[in-house]
Amino acid sequence: MMNEVRIPAGRATLDGNLSIPENATALVLFVHGSGSSRHSPRNQFVARTLNNAGLGTLLFDLLTPEEEAIDARTAELRFNIGLLAERLVHATKWATRQEQTHDLRIGHFGSSTGGGAALVAAAAEGPQDVGAVVSRGGRPDLAGEALPKVRAPTLLIVGGNDDVVIELNEQARDRMRCEVKLEIVPGATHLFEEPGALETVAKLASDWFLLHAAGSAGPH
Repeated sequence: MMNEVRIPAGRATLDGNLSIPENATALVLFVHGSGSSRHSPRNQFVARTLNNAGLGTLLFDLLTPEEEAIDARTAELRFNIGLLAERLVHATKWATRQEQTHDLRIGHFGSSTGGGAALVAAAAEGPQDVGAVVSRGGRPDLAGEALPKVRAPTLLIVGGNDDVVIELNEQARDRMRCEVKLEIVPGATHLFEEPGALETVAKLASDWFLLHAAGSAGPH
């Protein structure tokens, strides 16, 4: 069952959709990319796959409606990795204080620029808070100096035809000191719109979160 939630994040309040399957042991927070929102059909598809695997999900808007309007005109906020990561940290802390989610281990799923924000937030919060990170077609290179500080096991998923992003992911991987794996989905482009590509992403992400965030206590 999905609940609409409102998440305080400093001076902003963010809208979100929270889904917690029965017996879930982990909660995955989605960090969408440039110009997107919690209504991203790709992220919603991945979230449903995670829910079916017994993982909780929280899709939320990183920007307020007012900020979205500014960003639609100027695109100045969607690459503000520091702001996006800060919003994710607020959402993670919110989840650890809610009755229905405070016992769940945390995972971050970042797309596009959200991949960089997910890693910055994971580095800021430390290993006790973030159990795993997955980046889909992400820009982990935008995490910059945070990369060597990430402790959470990280899966980087990139389309096989997304040449520039493959290179950026390889460079980011080489700077990381935690467990990190780069998965290239053959024939896929940046948005994984090819037949079966997004299903592959969702399965890879689900398996990674079950292994590293849900732990052995997770659903079987």
